[in-house]
Amino acid sequence: MSVISVRELNLYYGKQQALHHIDLDVESDSITALIGPSGCGKSTFLRTLNRMNDSVPHTRITGTVKVFDEDIYSGKVDVEHLRKNIGMVFQHPNPFPKSIFDNIAYGPRLHGIRDRQTLDEIVEKSLKASALWDEVKDVLHKSALGLSGGQQQRLCIARALAVNPQILLMDEPTSALDPISTAKIEELLADLKSTYTIVIVTHNMQQAARISDKTAFFLNGELVEFDSTPVIFQNPCDKRTEDYITGRFG
Repeated sequence: MSVISVRELNLYYGKQQALHHIDLDVESDSITALIGPSGCGKSTFLRTLNRMNDSVPHTRITGTVKVFDEDIYSGKVDVEHLRKNIGMVFQHPNPFPKSIFDNIAYGPRLHGIRDRQTLDEIVEKSLKASALWDEVKDVLHKSALGLSGGQQQRLCIARALAVNPQILLMDEPTSALDPISTAKIEELLADLKSTYTIVIVTHNMQQAARISDKTAFFLNGELVEFDSTPVIFQNPCDKRTEDYITGRFG
């Protein structure tokens, strides 16, 4: 089942067109990887899925982006509710300068949850889901800034999960991490995809090949090819995809 359905999506920054006629469907309980060289539009596309481009001046979008059959660019959509349902994890870990507990409880509190027992349960559940609970359960009230980079990124994933989203967007979540932390995040994503629909931007093609079910190759703001990951990496239809995958450019 398609959770996200994009049709004829064009995005403009002022007069400059950054995305051209994108058609793409994202299936539930799967990992979709977006690959391509720097500046190709993959992060811009990712941000259209929870309207994060709204904050960029002079941005204009045409076409449709439907999430659970609702056009998220219609005037009827509550953007705050949309972003609660579509979590976002960024390239660099960005924990709040608060305790580990308060980082996770921040979102639920923002949405009106004040009961301490409920918050305790949410924090524990989210940290377990992000494979961090055993490492931090005895230091929940210490600063999140004291965690390692890999732990901070898993904390940010837990923070996104704490408001119970259905979709998780990730913009190069392991590019700032060492290989061991990267492997932990990849293992975590493999577990999370049975519960969440995940869309991930990655520069690491080996990572895309390892963890994703489908892969989209972007170039110059166009979606060149979108197919199952084995097809993209072993038998692509477009020569540009093959050239990128084999390292002839990018």
